Formats: sequence, C-alpha cells, structure tokens
Amino acid sequence: MSCRTSPVANRVVAWAFAAAWVLSAGCASAAAPPVAAPPPVVDAAKAPGASQTAVLAGGCFWGVQGVFEHLSGVRRVVAGYSGGERSTAHYEIVGAGGTGHAESVEITYDPAQVTYGEILQVFFSVAHDPTQANGQGPDMGAQYRSVIFYSSDEQRRIALAYIAQLNRAGTFHAPIVTHVDAYRGFYPAEGYHQDFLLHNPGNSYIVYNDLPKIQSFQKLLPALYQGKPVTLAAAAAP
Repeated sequence: MSCRTSPVANRVVAWAFAAAWVLSAGCASAAAPPVAAPPPVVDAAKAPGASQTAVLAGGCFWGVQGVFEHLSGVRRVVAGYSGGERSTAHYEIVGAGGTGHAESVEITYDPAQVTYGEILQVFFSVAHDPTQANGQGPDMGAQYRSVIFYSSDEQRRIALAYIAQLNRAGTFHAPIVTHVDAYRGFYPAEGYHQDFLLHNPGNSYIVYNDLPKIQSFQKLLPALYQGKPVTLAAAAAP
C-alpha cells in the first residue's frame, strides 16, 4: 500500500507486520520498559510569565503528543516536523527520509505550573526510549530519532545537564543517544495527525505502542499527570 495514497493506513499496516514479528519473538512490548527518571538537578524555577515552548522528537508523534497532552501545566501540544526546511515538512516526504526532519511535538506550557526540566523528565521517562538511535519501536529511520530542539541557552544548559545526570546515575540500561540541537523551526503536521491518539484509541498501533505510555505516565509520575488531556480544539477555544 502506498503511503502517498493512504499514509496513516500505511503506518498501521507496517506496524501490523512488525507486531507479528515482535510477538513471535515472545516480547510483551515493542518499546523498552518505562523508567521513572529522577527530577533534574539543573532546572528553571517556576515563575509567572508568558507561555513558553519546548520542541521534542521521540519517534512517532502520535504517542508523544498524547503523552504531553496529559502533563499538568501544558496549554497546547502540536504534532509536526522539525530539523529540516519548510518545503519538505510534509508527511510523505519526511517519511521517505533524507529531509533532516524528525517527527516532533511543540509543547506550549505555563512556566508557573511546569518547568522545562519537568517536561524533559516526562520525555525521558515515558514518552520514548532515549537509548534507541534513529528509531522507536517498530518505526525506523532518522525521522524517528530522539532530539531536544533547544531555543535558548537555558534550554540547552538544562538538557545537557539532565542527560549527563541520567547517564551518571545509570538510569537506563544503555547510554542516552538523544541529540541536543539548535531549534531551526517547527512546522505543524497535517490535520489528520493532530490529536490522533485521542481520536483513534482503538487503532492497533495506538493500543500497542502508545496507550501504555499514558498508563505509565499516570503510574510513574502522578504528581505531573493530569487526567483530562489538553486537546487542540480546547486550546483554540476563546
């Protein structure tokens, strides 16, 4: 099936083949087990102010968006592309590889309620596996790589310090391979990708790969979890 004719169906069909292989190997999940990463030692202080943004990439943006829509203090989460040029920020082109883009999310948050470091804590704990290079679970390729796109010196400092902290502590079974790259721009994905997890909770890819992330978030980091997700429709309401 061509991704040009049905890109979402193509991902689901590809996942079905991958799932069959994983299950035949006796594995319970396509992703590494979630880890309750400790809070960052280096972080920004919570303080009233204008909304801030964080741009992160950690595999398929369906699940990453779904996770961060449950983070307390978040006002909006948009699925999209970052790392490449505007002209190539289209699902079919990015999926072919070679664009420099990674499937990403742009998180708008209230700095009085949640910090940049806490966002990274959720990112490393439950949103993805930061030890897997150029892919996540069944999705392979540089477009699914793990990246923190920093937009300020402070974000870069917090990200690098936190990665060093987690590596020193041996939080994960292997070293973190997450890139820390300068922000070049963020381009929202096509409408059918937005809030995909919320609109398609019975989708086989979502059920197997992404709903467990939401459950792990609630279990491992309850102080940061909010039960009612922030949807794009709600964020756009006056």
